[in-house]
Amino acid sequence: MDTLKDVKVGESARVVKLHGDGAVRRRIMDMGITKGVEVFVRKVAPLGDPIEVKVRGYELSLRKQDAQMIEVK
Repeated sequence: MDTLKDVKVGESARVVKLHGDGAVRRRIMDMGITKGVEVFVRKVAPLGDPIEVKVRGYELSLRKQDAQMIEVK
């Protein structure tokens, strides 16, 4: 299983499934990351946290822990 955390800078991926439960999953979906959406990884901080992505026309920073919950293809 590949997650958003595994995607390299400058690459795109399509969201296959969101893992997690309750409030955390709802928060990720509220940010626009839903099944089938294309996500482009813009940059990653030097220590790997946070990850900056472009989704649905805007830029979003995600914690590494949240990025691990997003399964991509």
